[in-house]
Amino acid sequence: MTTRPALADLTVGDVVATRTVELDRAALVRYAGASGDLNPIHWDESFAVEVGLPGVIAHGMLTMGSVVGPVVDWAGDPGAVVSYQTRFTKPVPVPARGTAAVEVTATVGAVDADAGTARIDLAVTHDGVKVLGRAQAVVRL
Repeated sequence: MTTRPALADLTVGDVVATRTVELDRAALVRYAGASGDLNPIHWDESFAVEVGLPGVIAHGMLTMGSVVGPVVDWAGDPGAVVSYQTRFTKPVPVPARGTAAVEVTATVGAVDADAGTARIDLAVTHDGVKVLGRAQAVVRL
């Protein structure tokens, strides 16, 4: 059993989790089937390039959902995440073979002792480029 973090132990600036999330074309297919998002930019290389993309790109919501995982694991309870938001800043190109590595660092951005919550800021990059901006999860501890 994982010990849940205590709000009193958190300080703004603490890194609470890091992870590399690997996305491959198979993940895009599974996500497309589950979500119903069958946009060809997520599976058709020539179409994606034709519309000005670097190639097939990951679904924004797949990226968003995948990178909050380290926060959920750190909190010890998916229900502890009471809100989560982000802005999509750059696409994540996914190669035909291999994976796209998305780096995630989760840092305490604010602590609200009265509400019993901490805001966790996520820095999310691919190949050194920020792909999500203002990614924040509020966690009740």
